[in-house]
Order: sequence, then C-alpha cells, then structure tokens
Amino acid sequence: MNALPQLRTLVEGRVLLPSDAGFDAARAPWNRAVRQPVAAVVEAAGADDVAAVVRYARDAGLAVSAQPNGHGATGDVDGVVLLRTGALDHLHVDPAARTARVGAGVSWGRVQAAAAEHGLTGLAGSAPGVSVTGYTLGGGLSWFGRAHGWAADSVLAFEVVDADGARSRVTADSDPDLFWALRGGGGDFAMVTEVEFRLHPAPELYGGRLLWPGHLAPAALDAFRRVTEAAPPELSLWWTRIGPPGGAPLVAVDTAFLGDATAAKELLRPLEDVGTPIADSRAPMSPADLGTITADPTDPGPGMSRTRTLTGLDGDAAAILAEGPVDPLLLLQLRHVGGALAEPSDTPLGALAEPYLVYAFGLPLSPEAAAGIGDRCDRLFGDLGDRVGRRRPYTLLAPGDSAADAFTPEALDRLRRIKRERDPRGVIRANFPVLG
Repeated sequence: MNALPQLRTLVEGRVLLPSDAGFDAARAPWNRAVRQPVAAVVEAAGADDVAAVVRYARDAGLAVSAQPNGHGATGDVDGVVLLRTGALDHLHVDPAARTARVGAGVSWGRVQAAAAEHGLTGLAGSAPGVSVTGYTLGGGLSWFGRAHGWAADSVLAFEVVDADGARSRVTADSDPDLFWALRGGGGDFAMVTEVEFRLHPAPELYGGRLLWPGHLAPAALDAFRRVTEAAPPELSLWWTRIGPPGGAPLVAVDTAFLGDATAAKELLRPLEDVGTPIADSRAPMSPADLGTITADPTDPGPGMSRTRTLTGLDGDAAAILAEGPVDPLLLLQLRHVGGALAEPSDTPLGALAEPYLVYAFGLPLSPEAAAGIGDRCDRLFGDLGDRVGRRRPYTLLAPGDSAADAFTPEALDRLRRIKRERDPRGVIRANFPVLG
C-alpha cells in the first residue's frame, strides 16, 4: 500500500488517497447506504490511464473495480483501487448503420438524445443517468426488452483492457468466450473502455404514468394483469404501489409502447376501468424522454432493494401484492417482462422464463429502518412462496445477492472458467464477482 502514491506518476487523471481532501466524496457510490473502503480512487483521463492502473494493480497484487458513477455498488471493495471512468465520454451515432459507439463514462440519457434525432433508440432502462457500459455488462433490462431482448444482445463489440493491461477490440469473431462473458456476465473479465451496439427503430413512441389513490391498488393490478396477458412485445408495463413518507399511499401504472397513440390506447383500455386518476402523463414522446416516465431520482441517495422473478399472477399472488402493507417500503413494484426476454439468448443470462419481476425498494435511513425493510421483503417473498423464481437478472442484483443468483449452473461454470483463464490473479473486480 505504501507504493500507492506512485499511481500519480503513471496516469494523467486525478489520483486520490485516503489522506487527500476529497477522497471520501470521490469514493462514494450512487447508493449512499453503501460504504466503499477502497485503497485509492483514480479518475481516468482515458483508456491509457485504465491500462496503466490495471498494470500497476497486477504488479502490486491489488484489484481494480471500475465505476463511472457508482450505480450497482455493493461495498465489496476493501483495499481495491476504484477506477472512475466518467471522462471516457465520447459518443458517436451512425444513423445509416443504426449503431452507437460510446465510451465507458457515457450515460443512457446522452445516447437516447442523440439516437432520437434519427428516429432510433437504444435499449435503455428507466434512469437516464445510468452508464451504458455498467448497465450493459449486467445484461441491461430495458423498457424495450420485450421487443428486442437484453441490451447485451445488441452489443457488436467492446474495447477492453485485459487483466495484464493490454488493450484490444473484442467481437464474437475475435474472442468468442470473452465476448460472451461480457454480454451480461458482469465486469469481472476485462475493463471495458468502449461499447458498440445496435440501435433500434423508434419512429413513434407512446408512454407515461397513470396515478391513482392507493385504495385502487387491487383494481389497478387487475387491469395490469388483463393488459399484460394480451400485450404485444412492443408494450411494457410496470405496476407500482407507492408509500411516500408522511403522505397518502398511491398506485401507478407506467407504460412504454413502441407504436402510435391510437394503438396504445386500445391496448391499455382496461386501465380506464380502474377509476378516476390523480394524474395521467401518457402521451406521444421521444426516446430522449424515457426518463420522465418514472422520474427516477437524479441525485445520489440511500436505498435498499430486492428483486425476484414471479412465475404468475394468480388471485392469491395478486392479493399479497395489492392488499398487503407497503410500509416500511417506499415502492412495491411489479414489472412485466417476457416477450423477447423469454426467448433463447446467446448471453450468460439466457432466457428469462418468468413473466414478471417483483421489485421492492425502501429508504434505510437508520439501522432500524434497514432491518424493517429486510423483514418486509422476507415476508413478502415468503408469502409468494413457490411462485418466486430461483434466478433474477444480474442488472438488478443488490448487496447481499451474488452472481450465482443470476445464472444457470452451466452458465456460471463457464463464466468461472473464463475468469480463471483470463484473470488468474483476480486483478479485475466486478460489483458481483463470479468467483465470490
């Protein structure tokens, strides 16, 4: 560790050590409930800095973990060199080829804004501030996943730094094993400095949120069920119970549809039976405005979540979700998946067989609050019983989960083999290591 100051002579970017002013702010993840006991923070100025840090860590017997802005952090970084890649912010959209090339610091909001100018979209999620690279390495679960599969399915190439500090371009032809592992297996196999991926046509898009008083949660869930049972792949819905601190409970249905308003309104007609909404933001929209549907927070803060797949939505499951307490959770959410996500995928994640995801989120503002959130989640998933699937998407893993929760035993074995072959010293550390 005494050699850590040497990092300053090896890179152009800023290096922060525990004794430096600003170190605590630099190491903080997006989720402020997570602590990161790292040995140093390096803010890479470019891909050469990434390679230099990896070579240094290899020779010093250290590990490196990359975080553009800290989404997905678990705190499993004791003594690790934290590599910030926000300065790798180059972005190029080729509208003729329908592709994008983005640096490791680029967020989905920037990609969506650039692609929308050409009637195109990436496979973005609900939060525009999330980095494309980290999201895609975890598979990437998009509003448009039912139509186009995992975000990782659309990847064409990666620019990487391997565990020896060598740079290369990885494609399905140049390195099939590594290409497969990086498309949804997490960031455990190489440092990714750029991703190239396909964009998809989005000449028309309709989306937004319907919001009702909380007592209408059962009716909203019944309408949600009726819509999702017949929904085409172009339509995605989320049902959410909201328990705002100090406020009245609410229930929402969020929707995104790759098509025109007339078709969307017909597909969503059962929602008109729920009752008079408090608000209805549904309208034709640009892919650049996906983040407005759920209005995810744009500033860091504490959070605690758990996600599980759900095999079906029978009457008992609906009652557990719609009539049980939300408190002490802030959100209790049901997402419709299926479609292309349930089809074979040449990625570590494979097919997502279950048609729904249950996502529970709370604010762990104290140890007591965190314990209450955990207990509520245990009761919720215990009550759902064998309707809960064994696997869950890597991109939605949370502290306390492991990579083994995301993959079949066969996929996990292959990922572990690739990790041992490509990084036997454990130089590169993902948020959820496959050997953890």
